[in-house]
Amino acid sequence: MPTDVDRQLQRSAELLNRVSARQLQKRARAAGRRAKRMAKYAALSVTAIIVIALGWGIVSPIGLSGVLLVAMAILLALVLSVVLSGERKVPARDLGQVEITALPAATERWLDGQRTALPAPATLLLDRIGDRLEALAPQLHQLSPQEPAAVEVRALLSEHLPQLVSDYRSIPLDLRRMERNGRVPDRQLIDGLSLIEKEIGEMTENLARGDLDRLAAHGRYLEIKYQEMKQIGQG
Repeated sequence: MPTDVDRQLQRSAELLNRVSARQLQKRARAAGRRAKRMAKYAALSVTAIIVIALGWGIVSPIGLSGVLLVAMAILLALVLSVVLSGERKVPARDLGQVEITALPAATERWLDGQRTALPAPATLLLDRIGDRLEALAPQLHQLSPQEPAAVEVRALLSEHLPQLVSDYRSIPLDLRRMERNGRVPDRQLIDGLSLIEKEIGEMTENLARGDLDRLAAHGRYLEIKYQEMKQIGQG
């Protein structure tokens, strides 16, 4: 007869398996994106080297030393393609400068770097936010960076979300679970991340429907809620 402890262990194991599966899927997608970038860089650089070598050969014979030089240049190009194909992590302070279409991916990479500093329940929300960001990214191609809707998306992803996490991380470890003036920082963080996860989903739906006015209204609502969340750990 399974006990409560056994059932809890089983639920924990199932949850861990789901989280691991999400992480494996994300890593597989990231590896696929990197492979495509690497192939693109390699093809462009090798093509350029071959064109230069052919031009050199037309002017004068390149000889054995020239062949070796071309081979070394191709090898160097392939190495640089591997290095440059990595996904660069953007610091939180620079997220506001990222192109709007690339912002969801940059924000997700930044969030992944915060996992170890956040409480365990928050990592589940980070997974859900990551899924939301992946769904949001294709919808942003229809926006001009100056549109109010794009401004609201940028504010959420490059200001509100990073600031919430940074405010939490600034609180000493021994105070994060203590109630202060009716607030518990751990709880506020979870509530804030939950709100942001929901808002990203609604932004995606509004963009898909072309309802940009409603998206802007949600942005103003979030601004009000964020002012409440910003009091995390204060008082």
